[in-house]
Amino acid sequence: MRLNPFDTGNINVRSSGGGGVGKAGGLGCGTIVIAALGYFIFGLDPFQTAAVVDQVGQQTQQAGPANTDEQAICTSSEYATEACNALDSLNRTWAQAFQQQGFGNQFKQPALDLYGGGGVRTACGAGSSSMGPFYCPGDETIYIDTAFYDTLERQLGAGGDFARYYVIAHEYGHHVQKITGIAGQIQSAQQQNPRMANQLQVRMELQADCYAGVWAGKNRNLIEPGDIEEGMTAAAAIGDDRLTGGRVSSENFTHGTSAQRSQALRLGLQGDDKACDAITNIG
Repeated sequence: MRLNPFDTGNINVRSSGGGGVGKAGGLGCGTIVIAALGYFIFGLDPFQTAAVVDQVGQQTQQAGPANTDEQAICTSSEYATEACNALDSLNRTWAQAFQQQGFGNQFKQPALDLYGGGGVRTACGAGSSSMGPFYCPGDETIYIDTAFYDTLERQLGAGGDFARYYVIAHEYGHHVQKITGIAGQIQSAQQQNPRMANQLQVRMELQADCYAGVWAGKNRNLIEPGDIEEGMTAAAAIGDDRLTGGRVSSENFTHGTSAQRSQALRLGLQGDDKACDAITNIG
């Protein structure tokens, strides 16, 4: 996907942790997959999972102050540059979408923390590279240790720049859900009907997939041959049924099947964010 170069005036990027951007801080790919699967498959709190697997609390206490030199962070690696280019594009695309629907004053950019060193402090608790990319609604920040992208390609078979863009666009989708109030509505519905908690969580994740597709669809002129296939491969690779090998029932899914995730992404590629609304309709 031929994204324009990032503009530091249109992004909010920092790098926390002690190991620098793109380094896993001693965490192996297997550790990343273990915690990520705990979240994707069993619905475990990724903060708790990461703490158990890697004693993240100790690592986080050792983390240094955040680096806020956006130019240096965004040019520190190819993955970092990709992430900053994507964030700039996502900010512009969603700001315009909100403006077109008459909600321009409601839009707020998220922050992006390209942390390294294994651990990171967040408003949601102690985060870790072993959790994979995640969004914290408490501080409205997307957290990514770009070492995850190597895991995505090597262990899950989802390589290519569009696969990586899909990951950050999905997390950005959770930010959209936060500022529109959808996330709060789903959380309230889960509390009122705990038996539906997993199904509601699946709807949240599928809508975030759909929103990722919306971003790409609204920038279709920048899509290159093979991009869509890379996105579909990534969406299918992290479906609950694929990751569990059928060992977990659909009632315990938290992110949706490979088919559902691919379908949601494809729906969003039409470029109409309103088409994603029905996915989380809890009325």
